[in-house]
Amino acid sequence: MSDDDRADVPSDVPEWDDEYLDRVSDRLMFNYDLEQSSSVEGEQFEMYGRLHVESQKQLFHPALNYANYEAQEHLFVTRRDRVTTADLDRLVDLGHALAEEWITADEEHHGTEFTFVVVAPTVPDAVADYVSGFRDRTLLKYGYYGQYEVNLVVVAPDEERLVASEAASTAEALRLWEPVEDAKDGVFSRFAKRFWR
Repeated sequence: MSDDDRADVPSDVPEWDDEYLDRVSDRLMFNYDLEQSSSVEGEQFEMYGRLHVESQKQLFHPALNYANYEAQEHLFVTRRDRVTTADLDRLVDLGHALAEEWITADEEHHGTEFTFVVVAPTVPDAVADYVSGFRDRTLLKYGYYGQYEVNLVVVAPDEERLVASEAASTAEALRLWEPVEDAKDGVFSRFAKRFWR
């Protein structure tokens, strides 16, 4: 990225030597707090991103609030020479261990996602089958304290191939060879557009 292009980037966003990760960070930087070279429980990650969302409803005044909740996503990206299903199993176990350590299970916790992305030269068929059929969601206190989910993504940028688990919403940002699509209009938006034409 040239110095002119970096002028649009917030000062707290790191610059990666890896061109793919640098372009991914361009797509994530306004929604995620990004860090470079993070180590968690002995695993090394080239990129770590954290998304934190708080929701609060109020009645007449901010002091009269209700329905407060928070949701988070932790994004871990690593680059490997090759990836196996055993590597993915280890990342899933790490996700469960982090959930026990990082989540404060209470009424205001709505959900937490742990998304693990492996960037590799190729995506083996066994890995593609494993990831595409993967879904791991755990309810906390029967859902009363929200839930957490572990997601997997494996991407081979040079082959323009990406496989993601069902709930891995960040997969679109990792698919650099395709443009990011705008969110589709909901029922009320379509109605309003039709009404005000």
